[in-house]
Amino acid sequence: VRIISTHNGVDNLFNQYIQDAREGRKDYSVHRITLDDAIADGLYRRICYVTNQPWSPEAEKAWRDGLYRNAPNKESADEEYGCIPKKSGGAYLSRVLIEAAMTPVRDIPILRFEAPDDFESLTPQMRHGIVQDWCEQELLPLLDALSPLNKHVLGEDFARRGDLTVFVPLAITPDLRKRECFRVELRNVTYDQQRQILLFILSRLPRFTGAAFDATGNGGYLAEAARLIYGPEMIDCISLTAAWYQEWMPKLKGEFEAQNITIARHQTTLDDLLHIKVDRGIPQIDKGRTKDESGKGRRHGDFAVALCMAVRASYMNGFVIDEDSIQALPPRHRGDDVDNDDFDDYHQFERGGW
Repeated sequence: VRIISTHNGVDNLFNQYIQDAREGRKDYSVHRITLDDAIADGLYRRICYVTNQPWSPEAEKAWRDGLYRNAPNKESADEEYGCIPKKSGGAYLSRVLIEAAMTPVRDIPILRFEAPDDFESLTPQMRHGIVQDWCEQELLPLLDALSPLNKHVLGEDFARRGDLTVFVPLAITPDLRKRECFRVELRNVTYDQQRQILLFILSRLPRFTGAAFDATGNGGYLAEAARLIYGPEMIDCISLTAAWYQEWMPKLKGEFEAQNITIARHQTTLDDLLHIKVDRGIPQIDKGRTKDESGKGRRHGDFAVALCMAVRASYMNGFVIDEDSIQALPPRHRGDDVDNDDFDDYHQFERGGW
């Protein structure tokens, strides 16, 4: 069965089918073809061939502009030719929907580390020591308390100055519900110390299955650092584009609508998620900023991006051992390490995505 249609508003059943498919509730395949896509694939050339008219770039542009110009208004033209349903705009997630997924912060802590003004002037050893102490005091008790029965994934939104770097580990329970374990927010922290904190978390997540990183711009550093250690099967390095938002924001919304996700109750959580706006039919982070209720700076939907990344990571399957991987292991012979052949190292493998 193929359903081929233009839009007829956001509330039309056709648009609801599309949203259901993008959110994963329907096993449909969505194909979005705008007028500009069709022109790029030769639509106007074909029209000229069939009607025996000469083709030129100028004539093609005039034909396209004429279609838009003769529409009743720009909104109608975008709906007819741009696959953007009318009345799109405003907040993507409602306040009621967000608050229904919240649980008190005492159950899901939010940890913040803001580098002091003289942090960069310290020696590398001093910076490492300060951050290591913070990790062991703040992060380690939370990581030790995670259940080994749950799979764990992580989402990240990167920033070096001004905005926040946010790490969001999600626990995936046996019944496939998702729950934010805790949240880490970093402001003005050096690249090396961001890497230090990230690896401290990843190396201690039970049954770590995958992570998705904002690799846009400078974010590529942290994403690559994790990818080199854990491999491409475990780490997805993502350049944020409208196409990516269009694919994954509906899946994030689907988690909220299905009441399948639990997040920390806090004003900054709400503020960041309300930064997701529908722009020309695509849910993405708007350009505005809000005051950080818990820090000195401002926020730009940082948690929203990290949470969406974590939802994307929840679709990853972890590292799968295949025949080639097994053959790559060094051979073991009877009598090797006889004196040390005990089970002390057994539990080092508990964090795999089994």
